[in-house]
Amino acid sequence: MTGAAFLAAPSFVHAQAATTPAPATTAAVQDTIKGLPLDGIAAVVGDQVILVSEVMTAVNQARASGAKVESAKDLARLEQEILEQMIDAELLVQKAKDEKVEVQDAEIADAVDSQEKKIRQQFKSDAEFKAALKEAGMGSLEEWRKLQGDQVKRTKLQQGVMQKLQRDGKVTSVNVGEAEIAEAFDVFKARVGPKEARVGLRQIVVATKPSEDSKKRARNKIDSLYAELLKRPEDFELIAKRESMDGTRELGGDLGWNRRGRMVPEFDRMMFSLNPGIISPIVETAFGFHIIRVDRVQPAEVKARHILIRPMVDTADERRARILADSVAAAWRAGGSFDSLSVKFHDDASGEDKTIPEYPRSELPEPYRNALEGATLNQVVDPFPLPDPSAGVSKFVIAQVTFLDEAGEWTLGEARERIREQLSEERKMRRLIDNLKKKTYVSVRYDPAKQSGSDR
Repeated sequence: MTGAAFLAAPSFVHAQAATTPAPATTAAVQDTIKGLPLDGIAAVVGDQVILVSEVMTAVNQARASGAKVESAKDLARLEQEILEQMIDAELLVQKAKDEKVEVQDAEIADAVDSQEKKIRQQFKSDAEFKAALKEAGMGSLEEWRKLQGDQVKRTKLQQGVMQKLQRDGKVTSVNVGEAEIAEAFDVFKARVGPKEARVGLRQIVVATKPSEDSKKRARNKIDSLYAELLKRPEDFELIAKRESMDGTRELGGDLGWNRRGRMVPEFDRMMFSLNPGIISPIVETAFGFHIIRVDRVQPAEVKARHILIRPMVDTADERRARILADSVAAAWRAGGSFDSLSVKFHDDASGEDKTIPEYPRSELPEPYRNALEGATLNQVVDPFPLPDPSAGVSKFVIAQVTFLDEAGEWTLGEARERIREQLSEERKMRRLIDNLKKKTYVSVRYDPAKQSGSDR
């Protein structure tokens, strides 16, 4: 992972970059990408300006992601494509504002947190992570997060306005014929590469649950903390740092901003019923016992803290869960209804989906890969353990294979619906953007073709 990877961010309107690394370039092209050119206006869209430096930054992002550039002519072509995409994106963002489409700050923060977590995992130390930030031209993590946040917001605005216009019936469907699908098949194969092995399944996840004695001890503990808070409510953060049994402990129980539906129902209902500064009664969820305090409220979301006390589980509880999982698997194989069994035994708090229609085998977690090795269609595999780091024990998965597809070359039949859907979406998008261009002032000031022979 190089610093250039930090510059990459999602974009709804984006280039179809090559997936192979770029070969050695000519000296002229190498000189171009060493730094950004002197700034100028590349285009004006409505009342917004797109700078040449912004185009060059996006070009460098594309090259870092594998866009093929072997000559100055290739570079000019890539610049032209990206400039057009940036104009399209700006038109959609402006339309989103006209349509009153909004993106919540919490939603942006969640997306950036997820990106940061994935990137950090690819470095051995925090020092390597910070060094890569500097290589990418970022003065600090905060600067990178702001850049990512801005790009995430623009992407979500583009997605949001398309969804709203479709709901409102303002984006018409586009029919795609068989001849068009056949013509696009070779492009599809070149873009996505060979078909990788995929598997689909449905599953029941059996949690390792605490004994009644353990739950009583946890309840007694939370009762004592609640009594302490009634005497000194101002000590909520201190008590959370001392006692809470989850990842928010070091933050004094801070859960950040949350919208409805993000937490389990019992927690969610209580959190949204509280006024700021009020301490909740004790709330029991699948995770344990909670005390909640809301700090701030704004439309559609709240900022809250909590204290969590988990009932302890041990190897005896884990053995009991394994026996239960074996009995569920036996009932399923004997003809039991998946719907009935999953309602009764699936642990919704685990966050594991009951149904996974298709998933690349190579991306499955190791326990799944091992358990599904050699499994046949419709087979219910033996229960297998899945580590539950928060509890320190395993939960158990009973899975049935519902889809199997081996690796190999795509056939037109396999790719037909994917190509049809993609072409339809692209054409709907193109029609919308062309209509927006007719209603919006767009002036292109930068011509990459004229620059391709000059020393930029």
